[in-house]
Amino acid sequence: MEYLKYIIFVLVILLIVSRILPTKGVKQISTVELKKELKNKNIQFIDVRTPGEFHRGNIRGFKNIPLQQLAQKANELSIDKEVVVICQSGMRSNKASKLLKKLGFKNVTNVKGGMSAWS
Repeated sequence: MEYLKYIIFVLVILLIVSRILPTKGVKQISTVELKKELKNKNIQFIDVRTPGEFHRGNIRGFKNIPLQQLAQKANELSIDKEVVVICQSGMRSNKASKLLKKLGFKNVTNVKGGMSAWS
């Protein structure tokens, strides 16, 4: 019975760590690097914050697709083009990046620090 407690504890820790770590195959960029990419017309820029957050402040060129709607609206994106994803802090965009990879998107980039790091 004691071993079972240790196994459950380890599984919980692994689950937490897997949610925090960046997704394999997802490029991570800073907001400084993002500024250099904004003029690239071959990139799709997606902001996964809520509409209210998006309307309070956003980066020109980003399309608002809230994280909760991303699975349903992913067909609005080109699977062949790079997708750059941002949110407020980087947590939701990391989840969105994982989702896009599962949906078959090959070139997905997450903005580290999100809008909080944008100046």
